[in-house]
Amino acid sequence: MQLTFLKAKLHRATITSADIDYEGSISLGRDLCRVAGLLEFEQVEVYDVTNGARFTTYVIYGETGQVQVNGAAARLVQPGDRIIVASYVQLDPTEVAGHSPRVVLLGDKNAIHSAHDKYINQP
Repeated sequence: MQLTFLKAKLHRATITSADIDYEGSISLGRDLCRVAGLLEFEQVEVYDVTNGARFTTYVIYGETGQVQVNGAAARLVQPGDRIIVASYVQLDPTEVAGHSPRVVLLGDKNAIHSAHDKYINQP
């Protein structure tokens, strides 16, 4: 059996731009990806806090501080929207106790406010 757990989260990132004509993905600054542990072409879920839209896409590396939604999903966001970007991992039950997702809290202009691991509490 495999269980799905949060791997990493960019919390309250701000959309810097949206490009409907670009090949689909989300462009994230390498700085944000490095701190969160997100890899290029990794699948992510995007949750728009501003309008409630939710969609799945993949990461491509962008410029520092960039959070740009590309392709068809660009219709679901507007520059200035606050979003959450989350990735998930499949774990065996024996791996759960040792897993700790990476949470990156962002401030103005997508500056990293804090980054820490959240430890899973077992019942």
